[in-house]
Amino acid sequence: MNWLEAAILGMIQGLTEFLPISSTGHLYLGRHLFSLDEAGLFLDTMLHFGTLLAVISFYRHELLSMVRQPWGKLSRLVIVGTIPTVMIGMLFKDWFEEISRTGTTIGWEFLATGFILWFADLQKKAGYKTLDQITYRDALWIGTMQGVAIMPALSRSGLTISAALFRKIDKITAAYFSFLLSIPSIAGAVLLQGMELWEKGSDLLPLSSLMIGTACSALFGYIAVKWMVSLLQKGSLKVFSIYVWFLGSIIVVAQSIGIF
Repeated sequence: MNWLEAAILGMIQGLTEFLPISSTGHLYLGRHLFSLDEAGLFLDTMLHFGTLLAVISFYRHELLSMVRQPWGKLSRLVIVGTIPTVMIGMLFKDWFEEISRTGTTIGWEFLATGFILWFADLQKKAGYKTLDQITYRDALWIGTMQGVAIMPALSRSGLTISAALFRKIDKITAAYFSFLLSIPSIAGAVLLQGMELWEKGSDLLPLSSLMIGTACSALFGYIAVKWMVSLLQKGSLKVFSIYVWFLGSIIVVAQSIGIF
């Protein structure tokens, strides 16, 4: 893996982690394009670490407030929302990993993400709940959708934002809670991947390429968070639906005729 490939993969991971178009699905496609399917767990870990740095940086003031008030309502909502994500991940870990490795369902998952985003967008104007009005039931529902998004091409941000909109949460609060909820999810993934690396070892990758990939992931992740929050204030999710429908259709056709 050279530095240019690392930079492109970092950019893909950073942008697609927080845009509702699936980072895992796009990273799978990017690695396949560069013939880096066996690039190693260390690469995935470092790219996820980059997006973790991005969202922590963007929400640093909110996180400091949560640290000062560890049992405040926002902290409790994030904890409640994380529980179903962890349970789903633990129960279906092996199955998810097999699907992610083969990529056989990736096209259909892109298509499913598009439908979810399209119907959620129809709900956004009806959203009225602010952060103070989010219930623990809302947090459980959003966290469950985050767990389901472990599937490779189901967008985590797409499903959690959509889940919030379906629960009548206003679109700005939906994005805010979705991105905050991503922090323990991404941190947990980085921790588990790190433990697996420690136990099994990993193929050595160029340190310079890894650093460039991580930096690009962090930079473009920060840009994606900021742009997505701004977009939801006045934009539509339907443009993302159209994009993932187009991408998913190409993949389904390519897989059906044996060229992917």
